Amino acid sequence: MKTAASDRSDALSRRLRLLAAQTHGVGPQQVPFIGTDPELFEAFYREHVEGVQRFVARRVGDRQRAADLTAEIFLAAIDASARFDRGRGTPKAWLYGIARLLVADDRRRRGRERIGEERLRGSALLGEDDAARMDARIDAEAQSRHLYEAMDRLPVGERAVLELVALDELSVTEAATATRIRSATARVRLHRARRRLRAELEASAQPTAPKEES
Repeated sequence: MKTAASDRSDALSRRLRLLAAQTHGVGPQQVPFIGTDPELFEAFYREHVEGVQRFVARRVGDRQRAADLTAEIFLAAIDASARFDRGRGTPKAWLYGIARLLVADDRRRRGRERIGEERLRGSALLGEDDAARMDARIDAEAQSRHLYEAMDRLPVGERAVLELVALDELSVTEAATATRIRSATARVRLHRARRRLRAELEASAQPTAPKEES
């Protein structure tokens, strides 16, 4: 049976968690409480919603589906918050891991047809600043359309790490957590992906030799 003193202690702990979240962002210590504390969840949501929206928009070409998936990701985070493992990465990496699974499940439900087309349409939902930052991060001097087409030709594991680091601005360690691989493996995949991508873009930039007349 709770006493008045324990109630006051719980209320103080809650206020301290919320103050820490509002000052420094929702950290690993606060994540387990976002499912039971609406104010703490609101702070978590405001901190990450724009990034999650961009993550979904790059992978889904329909605005309504993108909005629905964004909502589903945060609902799934609420459901999973009590099981958050502080030793397995940052809250951002954990949230993006959830996002990757839900987007993948959505794709499987819809089938794989037109996925390549949706990726290109999804890029149109992004602002010019996002596309410019993405191009700069991978040292590419190509238009975004060619870039997405080239990324689609990368092996799935390499592309996933590249997207999370270059597009979604996760650290290599966070990308490793989100994709459930070791940090060393993520670094290797990122290096290979960048090398393959540059080769793809350089090849596509080469002028096609004119056919000789017979």
